[in-house]
Amino acid sequence: MIETSPAPTISHDKPPAILSLIGDTPLVEITQIDTGPCQLFVKLESQNPTGSIKDRVALAMIEAAERDGTLRPGGTVIEATAGNTGLGLALVAGAKGYRVLLVIPDKMSQEKIFHVKALGAEVRIVRSDVTRGHPEYYQDVAARLATEIPGAFYVNQFGNQANPLAHERSTGPEIWEQMRHDVDAIVCGVGSGGTLTGLGRFFSRVKPRRGIEIILADPTGSILYEWVKTGKLVESGSWAVEGIGEDFVPEIADMSFVTDAFEIDDEESFATARELLHKEGILGGSSTGTLVAGALRYCRQQTKPKRVVTFVADTGNKYLSKMYNDFWMAEQGFIHRAPHGGLSDLISHRYEAGEVISVGPDDSLLTAFKRMRQADVSQVPVVDEKGRAIGILDESDVLVKVHRDPAHFNDLVKNAMTDRLETLSPKAKINDLLGVFDRGRVAIVMEGDKFLGLVTRTDLLSYLRLHMPKSSVPVSREYS
Repeated sequence: MIETSPAPTISHDKPPAILSLIGDTPLVEITQIDTGPCQLFVKLESQNPTGSIKDRVALAMIEAAERDGTLRPGGTVIEATAGNTGLGLALVAGAKGYRVLLVIPDKMSQEKIFHVKALGAEVRIVRSDVTRGHPEYYQDVAARLATEIPGAFYVNQFGNQANPLAHERSTGPEIWEQMRHDVDAIVCGVGSGGTLTGLGRFFSRVKPRRGIEIILADPTGSILYEWVKTGKLVESGSWAVEGIGEDFVPEIADMSFVTDAFEIDDEESFATARELLHKEGILGGSSTGTLVAGALRYCRQQTKPKRVVTFVADTGNKYLSKMYNDFWMAEQGFIHRAPHGGLSDLISHRYEAGEVISVGPDDSLLTAFKRMRQADVSQVPVVDEKGRAIGILDESDVLVKVHRDPAHFNDLVKNAMTDRLETLSPKAKINDLLGVFDRGRVAIVMEGDKFLGLVTRTDLLSYLRLHMPKSSVPVSREYS
């Protein structure tokens, strides 16, 4: 039997007023990006309390369970997710006084895990390298916990009919009124399928004659694009966009509403999201890039003016360390830097571009330690006022100085650094680099007296991964 913990001490009769702010999100027109002959509008679901469209379904699913008695005061809400659904449930169920237990695959971002924990949810981390039927598959674990914990309610967003109903009753009517009953097409993605199904039901009812096109934007690697186009279930691939795309057709996803589909790869999704921020000032998440890219393709293919709607499904604040981070984008191969040749191409942070976290010889060890922690690195080069690398300082060098007396944090870097440097020319070979690593050092790439940057084991591994044959890339997927 799983030991339970007490539910939060929140009034069950009067939850926080923040829940009243779910829905009624604004709709804005795209004016600075080429939309062909069409008008393109985006619904800012990022304006919901936890920053995503999933707040709507979280509220709907919890309230439906309360009405039918599946969820009672003092109960436990359980779901398999680390994405926006988990955040919405953590807010809504927590605000209503329920215990929230989320089963999270170990590949999920720390930002999202920290967020749900800050909202009061409990987290169980499980393996992400297993599929349905394995005892550690995240959905199977959540379903099992729901049978073991008294008073538990397993949300199961992929099969919960309150999910599409939320969009049929709120998202669809809002769009209809905001567009003044004049809309020709809606572009959406499928995670659980709730948005697609709910909007399809609503718009087929309010505009049955001429109809409204429902366009699917699907990440490359997901099976849904091929399902729409050919009716065949193909083997899924991998994709980095979070929240949409599937390796199965969700139970609540009524794909019959889809009139056309576009397949959008990760690189186009991320580039479109960044363009949306740069040109329109709208900070959207990774799935927003997919949706807007799909909407732009649709709009540019039209020969007559149409009014098209898509979504900023969640805020880009959750992706600042990923798709809005140039270094992450380059490491993943989504930003293509001009090749320099030789070891220069392995340098992820170039000194002349101001990308290297460094210290000066007369800085204190405390300054060096703070910079290492802030940048999440274990070593920094020591660079003099002429831009020459004269040493390297790592955590062990600092520890040797301060472990007996923390006052030595005030000592100068030059008295603790290692000045026996392993320098390599940009023309050096990978075998030369491996020799440096075998000696337990980091390679400092120098062109004459000019310091170019460091090459670490991680840099080499990232370089090799980007150059591996595509057929060798393991299947990987994100979760809603």
